[in-house]
Amino acid sequence: MARVVVVHGVGRQLDTAETLLPALEPALRGGLNLALERDTALAAQVPPLAAGDVACVGYGHLFRRPGTRGGVPDFEATDVAPGFETELLMAWWEAAAAADPVVLGPDAATRGMLGYAASRPLTTATVQRALDALTRSRFFRAVSDSLLIAGLKQFRRYLTDGDLRTAVRARTDALIGPDTRVVVGHSLGSVVAYETLCARRTGQVASLVTLGSPLGIRNLTFDRLQPPPREGTGVWPPGLRHWHNVADAGDIVALVRELAPRFGPRVRDHRVHNGTTMHSMTAYLTAVETGAAIAEGLVHAAEPDGAEVAGIPRPGVREPGGAGAAGLAPPGVREPAAPGEPAP
Repeated sequence: MARVVVVHGVGRQLDTAETLLPALEPALRGGLNLALERDTALAAQVPPLAAGDVACVGYGHLFRRPGTRGGVPDFEATDVAPGFETELLMAWWEAAAAADPVVLGPDAATRGMLGYAASRPLTTATVQRALDALTRSRFFRAVSDSLLIAGLKQFRRYLTDGDLRTAVRARTDALIGPDTRVVVGHSLGSVVAYETLCARRTGQVASLVTLGSPLGIRNLTFDRLQPPPREGTGVWPPGLRHWHNVADAGDIVALVRELAPRFGPRVRDHRVHNGTTMHSMTAYLTAVETGAAIAEGLVHAAEPDGAEVAGIPRPGVREPGGAGAAGLAPPGVREPAAPGEPAP
């Protein structure tokens, strides 16, 4: 079976595992090759990827609704549900305004930033303002209102629909075999990958690589994980040796770009620059940092926990200019308050 399993993020309702592979495998191999070209010592330890060594999980069809154009209904502002969907939408809007001066943010004087969302139901006009600001921003410029709302709903459905969650994870688990050493998850796929590995009893997977991950968002994602966090810290997947988290500084979908504070110092956070495609899965896969993280899991001989593999810093060692306080939510951006809690 595949040595590297890739789990996509939101959308992809019209894709299958077979259509995803030709698009994503070249990007993954490209990022890996860049890492091995940069570090010959690391290259000497990594066996080449052969045909069939990379597999993509396809689960988008589980969200596809029969009779809808392109698998996505024509959603409007009135379709954004209160609670999870509005809170995540407002968090994205606030993050976009904090990161890009061109984006007009919510009115702090009347809304109190996320406090407004916690204190009263959002009007359709406010939701539409958020959609307009996001779809006209550099972060979601090519995304329509309908697609953006569909993404919110897909994210919510995965975290709240038990049967759907089980089905998505089952498709992921089915591709992880005795030869699998690395699991890569992008966006919502990072949540799927993490939960799937946590549920497995075998620990042959050496590395988890999360890209543009929303795993660290309190109350919306982090506190809804299966298994739930213990004493404020996320559970470490059984048998996992390495976890690399890669995030673009401008990726507002991730919101919390450093996962070590949530899941412990063994997580190694890396900062990349994806240009104008901050959340693009292809851009993340072609990053040399992602390639180096994948390479670590492919090394022939498993290194003892905490040992340094050529080209990869030891756990707890931050890279210059990498994650730190700036790796959390952007300045001025607060995470959504828990239901019933006052907003910070």
